[in-house]
Amino acid sequence: MKKEYICIMCPNGCRVEVTYEPASAPGEAPEIISTYGNLCPRGAGYARQELIDPRRTIATSILVEGGELPLASVRLTAPIPKDRLLDAVAEIRKIKVTAPVKAGTVVIRDLLGLKSDVIVTKTVDVSRGRIR
Repeated sequence: MKKEYICIMCPNGCRVEVTYEPASAPGEAPEIISTYGNLCPRGAGYARQELIDPRRTIATSILVEGGELPLASVRLTAPIPKDRLLDAVAEIRKIKVTAPVKAGTVVIRDLLGLKSDVIVTKTVDVSRGRIR
């Protein structure tokens, strides 16, 4: 079988074709026979990862009470399985913090048991009220 991916590891955006044998049993990985079209080894690695265990990272925001901004940006510390993205986003949406919140603060450890933390990437100080 063949599958094509567009590599996102560098600006080249190579079209990488993977030739593989499907998994012989549930829970097993397909057998990669070859990759073609990548200009560098990273493209082959990306295509293999996408075929065997596609993963993604999330960058979103959480609510901040009493802050100079209503939201603080957050991200994952490691990619998670692509099929768990919606579950992860639903869990992150439950989070509400109180200002001040500092960049680097972990707001969820080991999100859904996926070995990735959710960390704040934007410091939000306490609101000082509006100046008129």
